[in-house]
Amino acid sequence: MCQNNRIENLRNVLQANFCDAMLINKEENLHYFSGFTGDDTFLVITLNDCFLITDSRYTKQASEQTSFTIIEQKTGLLSKIVELIKKLNINSLAFEGNALIFNQYNYLAKNLLDIEVDFSTSLDLTELRIIKDENEIELIKKAINISDEAYSHILKFVKAGMSEQEVATELEYFMRKLGSERPAFTTIVASGVRGALPHGVATDKLINNGEFVTIDFGAVYKGYHSDITRTFCVGKASDRQKEIYDIVLQAQLLGLKEIAPNKSGREVDFPVREYIKNAGYGDFFGHGLGHGVGLEIHELPRLSPLSPTDKLKENMIVTNEPGIYVPDFGGVRIEDTVLVTANGCQALTQSDKRLVEIM
Repeated sequence: MCQNNRIENLRNVLQANFCDAMLINKEENLHYFSGFTGDDTFLVITLNDCFLITDSRYTKQASEQTSFTIIEQKTGLLSKIVELIKKLNINSLAFEGNALIFNQYNYLAKNLLDIEVDFSTSLDLTELRIIKDENEIELIKKAINISDEAYSHILKFVKAGMSEQEVATELEYFMRKLGSERPAFTTIVASGVRGALPHGVATDKLINNGEFVTIDFGAVYKGYHSDITRTFCVGKASDRQKEIYDIVLQAQLLGLKEIAPNKSGREVDFPVREYIKNAGYGDFFGHGLGHGVGLEIHELPRLSPLSPTDKLKENMIVTNEPGIYVPDFGGVRIEDTVLVTANGCQALTQSDKRLVEIM
């Protein structure tokens, strides 16, 4: 048996969808529901039992990480799943439509049809991970502490003449030394006119004196991510650079005032977007204000004009990351990872947001 709140929440979803069991293969959900951190593995969770199907590479690891019943497959994951479903007399098996690849689905659908199992219900389990528990919050805080320390380090490291790649490599190396498992995503280092690219990943471009540098990066600690963006100037900032930086900073601070429980993602996004628009740069802020962070770097909830999130709730974790991106000039983005609290929010990211000029 594997009784815990996460499993019980999943079982409630299964019952609401008239399903006897759930097939899980998305790695983040393997981790979330079972504690297992390997790959090439499936979970089968029924209304009464929990099974982890893997091969000999992972059986020992699984026995140390999970209380699930471990089934070792030797002739193929999918055939072992069909064998288990038949043995359990399951009538309706749900699956992750956003994770199960087409060829896997085809094989299972054909073979489960042969034993008269309904395999037509696709469920997105992301919603079940949207509110973080106390342990998850602490792991995310640890990842954030690593990225905060890395930002302090990189300000002492960067100088004119370095390439963006050198900066990204140093960031990632420093975070690994502090305990990060890997970068949270491909590290963004965008200098000068490349700062107008919201996702300008690091290149061999050299950083010149007088240029803004936007760095967007994160750490991963025990599977959980951090996400931070800061923009600084190598050398003395121009008046226009200072003007744009201050607009983004004030917009970001406004976002921290707006994030609160019972507000929708659209309600939080709107005043920040209006602030930038009224400052004359509305056409240069194209992405959403923020997104959820956890076992994935981008997950629910969303803060944007199209957000499906009707109500933020306590212990959700989101980013707050307005930006301005001006072609042929450059850009500024400032981002914190933020915890929704009972009465508002708390910026978990502690790195200073004042404009830094590296002389």
